[in-house]
Amino acid sequence: MRVLDLLFSPGVRLSFRRLVCCAALTATPISGARAQSPRIPDLAMLRPGDLVRVSVWRKPEMSGDYILAADSTIKHPLYREIRLAGLSVREARERLVVFLRDFENSPQVSIEPLFRVSVFGEVQNPSLYTMPPETSIAQAVAMAGGVTERGRMDHVRLLRDGRESVVDLNSAITDAIKTPIASGDQIIVARRSRIFRDYALPILTSVGSIAAVINVFYRR
Repeated sequence: MRVLDLLFSPGVRLSFRRLVCCAALTATPISGARAQSPRIPDLAMLRPGDLVRVSVWRKPEMSGDYILAADSTIKHPLYREIRLAGLSVREARERLVVFLRDFENSPQVSIEPLFRVSVFGEVQNPSLYTMPPETSIAQAVAMAGGVTERGRMDHVRLLRDGRESVVDLNSAITDAIKTPIASGDQIIVARRSRIFRDYALPILTSVGSIAAVINVFYRR
């Protein structure tokens, strides 16, 4: 009876609840991540400058990471006649399979692109990155170190194919933050405007400087 009283005492019940809650919080993201694990979109388009990871089964000499040159070909002696820029990932793989049939009957090929994406503005590490196509706009900003203290999460400019749109990373109800990147994207995090420091303070400083000059002039 004493053992039962001890097990169901308030302190033990509270500890047990915390243990259950911690276990639930730990398990939920894992199961959720498995259920929502992203997959490389087969329709993602390749462009010059992108990096492609080619894997040919049992052919390490034909496998590797290669850059698409300006003329759309792969920078590699074996693949230099193949043009992949402007094709989808699926089409690029099919073209590689056809090419490799000259070397073996049933080549097993996988191709993984890494897109060039610029992340600039108010981020910790602005730079040009290579990212897998399933990367979202929000993840791209995170890979650049995240937004600075002066950055606007609600005003992230996305320049794509000559068009500009604004993404609100603060909004959880919009699908904009889940939008995958595309090759050549430019992501720019806007700066938060501080009226006094950005506008009023420079004016007051200028006025003070002018007043100081006038004061010196009249003292002479």
